[in-house]
Amino acid sequence: MTRQVLVLNGPNLGRLGIREPDVYGTATLADLADTCRAAGHGLGLDVAVRQTDDEAELIRWVHEAADTRTPVVLNPGAFTHYSYALRDALAMRTAPLIEVHLSNPAAREAFRHTTVVAGVADGTVAGFGLLSYQLALQAVAALAGIPQAPAAPQAPAAPQAPAAPQAPERAR
Repeated sequence: MTRQVLVLNGPNLGRLGIREPDVYGTATLADLADTCRAAGHGLGLDVAVRQTDDEAELIRWVHEAADTRTPVVLNPGAFTHYSYALRDALAMRTAPLIEVHLSNPAAREAFRHTTVVAGVADGTVAGFGLLSYQLALQAVAALAGIPQAPAAPQAPAAPQAPAAPQAPERAR
């Protein structure tokens, strides 16, 4: 059984690959969607990726997620910094919510340091490019209680030389 997850992307993320590649990388939105679907599949998640430049449409998707108790991974783009309407919609969530960013907003211009979304999210993953989305999906799976396959067994550690005997402590 898989759990539906919405990966929602705000303004200008449809321009990935050509928009400031030195900041956002060269991966396209299609690459991001493929990465998210593949990561989700491995986590037992059915990932739907959406992008809009329209604040009202993004809020409608958030309402849909709240009504259906669907977890959300959200890159609000510029709405991160000022959209109280989006923040209020997110506060109605009924399932895990992870805020995600490709770049690290805290290492960029001062206006990007403020997030109105973080206060209503379970957590934020930022600064790791597409890996940020994969980490956010891992967090959703864990928060949603989706059982994961056990990790591959680790190779046994190399034998260590026995520790030298220690002299007994003197009574004081």
